[in-house]
Amino acid sequence: MKKILALVCLVVLAAACTMQPSGNKDMTANANGNANKSDMKTAAAPSEADITAKEKAAWDAFRKKDADALGKLVTSDYLEVTDMGVADKATAIAGMKDFDVSDVTFADWKLTTIDKDAVIVTYTVTVKGKYKGADFPPGPYRETSAYVNRNGDWLAIYYQETLTKTGPPPPMPKETPKAASPAGTPGQTGPDTVANEKLVWDAFKAKNYDAFASYLADDAMEIEADGVYDKAGSVKSVQMFDASKAELSDWKTLKFDDDASVVTYVVRMPGFPVEYHSTIWVNRNGKWVALFHQGTPAQQPATSEKKM
Repeated sequence: MKKILALVCLVVLAAACTMQPSGNKDMTANANGNANKSDMKTAAAPSEADITAKEKAAWDAFRKKDADALGKLVTSDYLEVTDMGVADKATAIAGMKDFDVSDVTFADWKLTTIDKDAVIVTYTVTVKGKYKGADFPPGPYRETSAYVNRNGDWLAIYYQETLTKTGPPPPMPKETPKAASPAGTPGQTGPDTVANEKLVWDAFKAKNYDAFASYLADDAMEIEADGVYDKAGSVKSVQMFDASKAELSDWKTLKFDDDASVVTYVVRMPGFPVEYHSTIWVNRNGKWVALFHQGTPAQQPATSEKKM
């Protein structure tokens, strides 16, 4: 199911980049999907209204199942993360034919600047439709799309979708977690996003919450099935879990520009479902910090026949 939204959004994101009311027929992605800042043409930073209009236009294109049009709206190295895992552009578009979307309702739009050549838009969506003739869960879903400047055009490069959790909250720990940090200073972050992410998890596993907080941007945002958190909320929430036995795998990285990249990976932790995680890292005044993080639980076998 996630794939549907993912697909939808993959277009949605992309569409957001090129599909404007006036229409931009000349928008094309960079040949290799990545462009150095020195090779980029200046492009006016998009407003929230611009991106909102593009996302809605992309959903309309998805409804029409126009694969050619949608394919022109995203970068060649586009990635989407859903409850089915991580998919590239070709995989995402290929499954579009199996979806029939009848109604879409949007809410909670928010635009966040990554740097001068990249932005993030987040929102929620409720969808009615079918996948291969069967109804799929309507949501609401928490949606995220990242756009980048490619030679003067804004194209979708990354998308993630998480179904809002409707069940009871996770059980609270029997003992109040201790916020005291073990001895030692935080590791040095840099452009290697995999290494950065491992530093974050090392601090999480060691319950070194001061170090954990030091890796987050002051305006960091985290999206999970159970809510949306700011930096303080994220630091507080990690103290509710024992991550000492967490296993991370299937790393993938995608460069937005010289000062921003996204890393995606799989998290396996006792007592929790497998989850697909992503973090956007950005260079702020010479220090690489985590600006955005999202987690998406993998679809459960019992409902797999209803999802893509």
